[in-house]
Amino acid sequence: MYTFQSLTSSLSLVPPIPQKPNLNLHFPITSNPSFALKFPVQVCFGIRIIMDRLKAPARLMIVSDLDHTMVDHHDTENLSLLRFNSLWEANYRHDSLLVFSTGRSPTLYKELRKEKPMLTPDITIMSVGTEITYGNSMVPDNGWVEVLNKKWDRNVVKEEASKFSELKLQAETEQRPHKVSFYVEKDKAQAVTKALSEVYEKRGLDVKIIYSGGMDLDILPQGAGKGQALAYLLKKFKTEGSPPVNTLVCGDSGNDAELFSIPEVYGVMVSNAQEELLHWHAENAKGNTRIIHATERCAAGIIQAIGHFKLGPNLPPRDIADFSDYKLENPNPGHEVVKFFLFYEKWRRAEVENSAVYLASLKADCCPSGTFVHPSGVEQSLPECINGLRSSYGDKQGKQFWVWVDGVLATQVGSDTWLVKFDKWELSGEERHATKTTAVISSKGSDVSDGFTWIRVHQTWYKGYEGKDDTTWHF
Repeated sequence: MYTFQSLTSSLSLVPPIPQKPNLNLHFPITSNPSFALKFPVQVCFGIRIIMDRLKAPARLMIVSDLDHTMVDHHDTENLSLLRFNSLWEANYRHDSLLVFSTGRSPTLYKELRKEKPMLTPDITIMSVGTEITYGNSMVPDNGWVEVLNKKWDRNVVKEEASKFSELKLQAETEQRPHKVSFYVEKDKAQAVTKALSEVYEKRGLDVKIIYSGGMDLDILPQGAGKGQALAYLLKKFKTEGSPPVNTLVCGDSGNDAELFSIPEVYGVMVSNAQEELLHWHAENAKGNTRIIHATERCAAGIIQAIGHFKLGPNLPPRDIADFSDYKLENPNPGHEVVKFFLFYEKWRRAEVENSAVYLASLKADCCPSGTFVHPSGVEQSLPECINGLRSSYGDKQGKQFWVWVDGVLATQVGSDTWLVKFDKWELSGEERHATKTTAVISSKGSDVSDGFTWIRVHQTWYKGYEGKDDTTWHF
């Protein structure tokens, strides 16, 4: 059987903390013998990366397509993406899951990450749902590979397809173990697909043929696809009694339709969704109140959906003009980190008043004896670093200059103290620089609602993104 889908349209060093860190690690999935037998070691390790971090069911899992959904290629300044980044790192990273589901191969996915200010997802689904990886190191899910190997022979797929002169093989980077990709003219696609399907059926293969964008033809195992990959992940979480509390799927084109077909998920078709997806919705899910067509483009539409379905906070910190008037419902170290670096960006862009009051407020949030270790290795006091900001006010005014943080994860190492790790990025014109950052912060009072105090910040250059001039790097 075949399916034809016409989709036209270094860990930094920090001073000792008096209290002992909590070293009680939990491995809810890998400790389950039945799970270990069902899935290979690599899969258990991949899932363990996720479960060790959360230690509870994810409050929200966002599963989003990339091109024209999370990433708006018409937004030259990437503002909607940066707005989403601030929302996620401040409010969700610590207890939720971010999943990118893309048709891009690993090669093209990594290229996009170099081009756009994208966050690091917890799980990546690539190559039209044929590859699943976990964490920043992209640990492959070999259990998914075993699923896709059934009734699939890549050599036979290529052999038979090569007999069709209408098909032009795509670049080698787009040819994957469970995906063979071609270009074909739109008016020939359906006839070629029908003929191909008959040939593969005779050869005993069970394939899925996806035609999209008016030119791309992908041949996959029948069990592959964005929807099937998500269903596979949800089943694994459910097996361990830790399914996400809520799941929001996000897409813009026909090959995202499978995501919206998964039961019990919320869905958002961004405002710029292609006709093929809107047509699918009209034919298959028009009365489904759990799926909306946003009035905002791309990542802004995802933010809109979070609010519409009441899945959690949906006010991006980047949208807040004055944090002194803003009270977070559930303060956390992640929000403190996002807030600090957003102010730093606005200060250099002259989007806040050049006032000593602001710098005094920053100093009040720093321990008087606090220290900052520059990526070059030079150590200064935090108050001195704040004073140093005076000379940089407005030096990026009218220029492209953005600052964002990625992967903000805080570990409580004392009753009122946290060790926070994250990547800090700066984009200035065409130059992009980044540091691996470790910070120690503590609550000002008995409750985190009283705010936080920065004790120490230690940065090291992210390999490949070192700054050329150390004197221009402030934090």
